[in-house]
Formats: sequence, C-alpha cells, structure tokens
Amino acid sequence: MIVASNLTKRYPGGYEAVRDVSFDISAGQMVLIGGHSGAGKTTLVKLIASIERPTSGSLVVNGQNLAALRRSAIPYVRRHFGLIFQDQKLLFDRSALDNVLLPLQIAGLSRRDAVRRAQAALDKVGLLAREKANPIALSGGEQQRLAIARAVVNRPTVLLADEPTANLDVDSARDILDLFADFNRVGVTVVVATHDQSWIERCHPNVLRLDHGRLV
Repeated sequence: MIVASNLTKRYPGGYEAVRDVSFDISAGQMVLIGGHSGAGKTTLVKLIASIERPTSGSLVVNGQNLAALRRSAIPYVRRHFGLIFQDQKLLFDRSALDNVLLPLQIAGLSRRDAVRRAQAALDKVGLLAREKANPIALSGGEQQRLAIARAVVNRPTVLLADEPTANLDVDSARDILDLFADFNRVGVTVVVATHDQSWIERCHPNVLRLDHGRLV
C-alpha cells in the first residue's frame, strides 16, 4: 500500500527533514508517526500526500512511485487520500454541510447525491444536527470532527492526519482517535502523525518513530 525506500527530503540550505527512511504500511493498517517536535513527522505526511516531493529515494502508494509522477498526475493520486491537518482549513463563511459538500462538488456529483453523502459523513462524526451551523459556532473538537467528515466524504482508501488533536482537550482527543479507529475497522488505511503519547501507547507496535528525520 505505502512503501518508502531510502526516502529523503532536503530543503534549500541543506536541511534534511527526512533522512534515508524506509518502511512498509500494509493496506488496512492504522499506523502512527511519532517523534519530538521537528522530528520530521509533518514532512513525512506531506510526502505521502504528494504535497512535498522527495529529494531522493522512492515512495510507492497503490503501486505508483510518487517521486516519479508528473505534476499533472498528482491531483488524481490525491483523490485516494483524505487529508486532515492541525489547521483544519475550514471555510468559516459556509455552513458545516457546505464545508463537507465542497470535495463532492469539485468531483462533479449531482447536488442530490452530494447532499446525501455529506449528511452521512456528518452523521458518522456526530455532527448531523449541526449541519446548518458555521464552523465559528462549533467547539474545537467539533471543528476537528467536521474536518474529518470533509476528509472521508469522498471515501478515500488512505486517511492521513497531521497532529489532529494538538489543540484539543483529553476527552475530545480520545473521541477523535476512536473515530479514526472506526474508519480503520472498515478497511481504511489510517496514518496519523502525533506527539500524543497516549495514542502511541494505544497503537503500539504500529508506530513509526522519527528522531531528527531518521527512523528509529
């Protein structure tokens, strides 16, 4: 599913955020990327999502080497991913339903089918009753669940998240982890970068630990 071989990302100035990393994530696994602040967790998530391109090495997702893809092909590859970031990038001038509808509108679904799927996604994360609310009226945990609904509405095969609970209280963070576990149980491959030790202990041994860009 996701296979990295000697993966390296070097930024201008010579800084290597990820250094010679190799790993294999099977389809249907739930894997955490752990490590200290600045260890390279976010960079690794961005490499898997094709937001960043590797400097060297290979990264194969669903049989495609992302390092060798033409840039014009990247948007098609990303359709297989659901992406969730610490900054949820929600549209605060639109309702919760409209936020979740956006990926379906881009994909060209009819309004009727899109609304049905968006409402199902909101129901899955416990926000169907808040579908008309704008994100500003939601709590931090609800905003993150809204971001998850938007990420999964296109039924991705891989769910990628970068520090999804960094700004949440303990109970909200636990709810988010339970949601990821629910998606994983129905076959979605889940990869989460986190510094949350309770998550790491719960998912042991499926943890990739980074230390200054290297896998340890």
